[in-house]
Amino acid sequence: MAEKAKYKTKQRDLLLSYLRTVPGVHVTAGDVCRHFEKDGISIGQATVYRQLEMLVDEGEVSKYNIDSTSPACFEYIDRTAHCGETACYHCKCEVCGTLFHVHCTAVTELGEHLLAHHGFTLDPRRTVFYGLCEKCRGGRDAAAGTKEAGCHAPHADGPQEVRTS
Repeated sequence: MAEKAKYKTKQRDLLLSYLRTVPGVHVTAGDVCRHFEKDGISIGQATVYRQLEMLVDEGEVSKYNIDSTSPACFEYIDRTAHCGETACYHCKCEVCGTLFHVHCTAVTELGEHLLAHHGFTLDPRRTVFYGLCEKCRGGRDAAAGTKEAGCHAPHADGPQEVRTS
């Protein structure tokens, strides 16, 4: 199958420039439109959606559909700083809606177990765990399990929060 030609447009360049300023942050198409509108830059919503989808197809941006009630989130893939070398999973608080990244070998090991024993491949880009964040739990068991072996540091001092709206 022939690869689609990448058209370099002013809108694409502006969009990529903006996304590179917020690596590791989930933004919606609405967030992008508001950013450009605030800066006095005129880019239509349909153009933003189309460009985001092209960037997803090209592997520059990840797209997350967290649930059926939230808009799709997009994230610039900075392979040197985020989710490029290790699997990145997501947790969403069912009370406040906060979404955060989890880099944890225990979750990676779960994926390996699912593959080895159940023939199922877990897709970390589309895996979201639902529950309660520390704040919504009222701080109960705040320190429990946050510094286990295999867990990467970002969530040891609290989750790495990302916006979903």
